[in-house]
Amino acid sequence: MKPGVAWSAEIARAVAAQFDLLHLPPDFHAHPYPYYDALRIHDPVKRFGDGSYFLTRYEDLVRVYRDTKTFSSDKKREFLPKFGDSPLYEHHTTSLVFRDPPVHTQLRRLIGGALTPRHVAVMEPGLIALVESLLERIAAHDEIDLIDEFAGAIPVEIIGNLLRVPREDRGPLRAWSLAILGALEPTLDEAAAARGNAAVREMLAYLEDLVADRRRHPGDPETDVLTRLILGENDGERLGTKDLLHNCIFLLNAGHETTTNLIGNALVTLCEWPDARALLIERPEAIDTAVEEFLRFESSNQLGNRITTAATELGGVEMPAGTRIWLCIGAANRDPQKFPDPNRLDLLRTPNRHLAFGSGPHQCVGLTLGRLEARVAISRFLQRFPRYELCGPPVRGGRVRFRGFVHVPCRLNSRAAAASNDVTMTINGGMTS
Repeated sequence: MKPGVAWSAEIARAVAAQFDLLHLPPDFHAHPYPYYDALRIHDPVKRFGDGSYFLTRYEDLVRVYRDTKTFSSDKKREFLPKFGDSPLYEHHTTSLVFRDPPVHTQLRRLIGGALTPRHVAVMEPGLIALVESLLERIAAHDEIDLIDEFAGAIPVEIIGNLLRVPREDRGPLRAWSLAILGALEPTLDEAAAARGNAAVREMLAYLEDLVADRRRHPGDPETDVLTRLILGENDGERLGTKDLLHNCIFLLNAGHETTTNLIGNALVTLCEWPDARALLIERPEAIDTAVEEFLRFESSNQLGNRITTAATELGGVEMPAGTRIWLCIGAANRDPQKFPDPNRLDLLRTPNRHLAFGSGPHQCVGLTLGRLEARVAISRFLQRFPRYELCGPPVRGGRVRFRGFVHVPCRLNSRAAAASNDVTMTINGGMTS
């Protein structure tokens, strides 16, 4: 379905009835939101053939997020058939995001202690210097890849700094991240599984050496997350080796992938909504609300999962214990019951209580850092290159869970825009999707 084209109720009902995550239509990755709208209206608690359910309403997701006792994040039962006894299985059932209390509580306390607003504020001068250095480097070229040379370079450096990964060792991090997180897609072929397992092995081997070195030469636990994880809490409780290593992988992956997508999605979206772009250039102080709207409008993380621990009712549907649930964040963030005119990009939208970072006890531990990275990167890119434009079709990674681009050809100074002397653009126009 093309942006701006509305389906009739009859077609939307048929689309909802036929929707299957394992067999997606060709245009889904480019334009998933009409499918989500059809589901939310006609089948908001969609049952798939395997007995799992797909949720698209905001309030249903919030209820699941907040009730961690009934809706578990533990993935052992779900992931063993998918991954088998493999490095991917070990990693994805050990990392913070797929654990329940009390282990989740301990891990979150250790990691979150180094990512408080106070700690993140200290990082801002270094982040600004990094972004400015990247902007200076790309300014020497007429055309760049917006992901490779800008959006993807920022979080790799920031998370690398948090864990004190030597700069010369950071080259493989993005490829490892893409391979490991790609295995979380609803469908997984043998080649993707092999890449993911190889990436886990290689990251573990690297981190074993890094941890051994940090044990010999600890850093400041206030700013060095790896040292903090090694030392544990004041009462002497420490992580086992497996938990320590896999949660370092989690930090490197989660901090990289979602922030890369946030920055890339925002800059591409601004090309599709020239009125919003003009607004943000003219009113740079609007960057705070703009970042929240980018998070809502094109959520980096589109899907989550839970499994019921007891029989329950959700959205009027009875579910037995052991029921797997898909949480469609991308759909909930465009629920008209929560967000007026949800398919319009409104950079001044307030309130904007989106679910891009989740909600409840599992809300993203790095949300303050992610917001800061996006604010600095997007605002300074626009200031430096206000006439940037896409010079080729952006390339998506063909993924459902994580929404973003792997390549975005970009011309930094649009000759057409310069020649037109910045033709006035009407605020509140633009494309819909």
